[in-house]
Amino acid sequence: MSRTLRLLITGGGTGGHTYPALTTLSAVQRRQVPHDVLWVGTANGLEARITAEHGIPFKAITTGKLRRRPNLKELGTNIADVFRIPIGVLQAVGHAARYLPDVVLSTGGYVAVPIGVAAKLIRRPLVMHEQTTVVGLANRILSRLATRIALSHESSLEHLPEPARKKAVVTGNPIRPELLQGNRAAAYDLFGLTFEVPLIYVTGGAQGSKQINTLIAEVLPRLLPHAQIVHQCGPAWIDQMRAVELPGELAERYHPVPYVGGELADLFAAADVVISRSGAGTVSELTAVGKPSVLIPLIPTGGDEQRKNAGYLASAGAARALLEPRPTADQLLAELMPLLADHELRLAMGQAAAELGRVDAADALCDVLLEVAGQGSR
Repeated sequence: MSRTLRLLITGGGTGGHTYPALTTLSAVQRRQVPHDVLWVGTANGLEARITAEHGIPFKAITTGKLRRRPNLKELGTNIADVFRIPIGVLQAVGHAARYLPDVVLSTGGYVAVPIGVAAKLIRRPLVMHEQTTVVGLANRILSRLATRIALSHESSLEHLPEPARKKAVVTGNPIRPELLQGNRAAAYDLFGLTFEVPLIYVTGGAQGSKQINTLIAEVLPRLLPHAQIVHQCGPAWIDQMRAVELPGELAERYHPVPYVGGELADLFAAADVVISRSGAGTVSELTAVGKPSVLIPLIPTGGDEQRKNAGYLASAGAARALLEPRPTADQLLAELMPLLADHELRLAMGQAAAELGRVDAADALCDVLLEVAGQGSR
């Protein structure tokens, strides 16, 4: 048996940073690599809850986020965060020096910067993973310190500093493998769907999206004659969406739900079109399962990354995208109706999406970790 791999993971704040790391750790476990793991994050980030749920050892550090164009409200927070950053670095060095990892995996978020600095100071290799098509400020900083840089998209190379590009490899963005095992019939049974019209799956994320929910409520009377909809609208919106008045025969085609959990894989398998945001995790899932989509990016986000992700898919013929800040119901319908009317167009867009997807991303990133740690690849 090979020696135990000591893996330090950092990254979090949101699911987009947390779940790729968790999925990569699962890939290490699937290979039955003897390993020990420590996750370093923030006490109030999603990573603290996720590690507790999965029994992963966790240490919290203090960190700060530097906003490049702060408004007056954020200015004070920015100043306070300037003083938090060196504290976080000292804490990170302490945790890393005591743990002495064979390799550090960073999946982004501002908590990753102190650990990246610590890895450099104690001379431990750092593998940095970027989920988005653009490279965020934290990862542009870390790219100068990283041993290897794992990218989700080939187009991200141009966003790296020139000296960092030779250290980069495109692995894709790890997604949960169970999303590839969906059962179309199970979704049809669960929601009582019909085979008469195409199925649209609408999601604004686990908490829902006011913008998407409002648009859907407005287009329902015109859309439901041509489609049926399963709509993850968020717990705070479920009563309002259930109260939308629709004629009886159309009302049966609309299925609002507060949250989609384990049935997501089945919904992806069943959906003919997906309407969603265009965060890094969502884009990776849509391309991995090869689904045509109409994307409504959240604007603004850091670096305008959602709009760039949506534009990337649209330019490849894998999605339609509403790139203006305040899209209208008419604009949404104009993008949707050609898709609903043309099965061959949906197939072509799904194929274009699948060509961008990396279903093996978690294994590819695992290979990089093991190589850098001196454990050898598959």
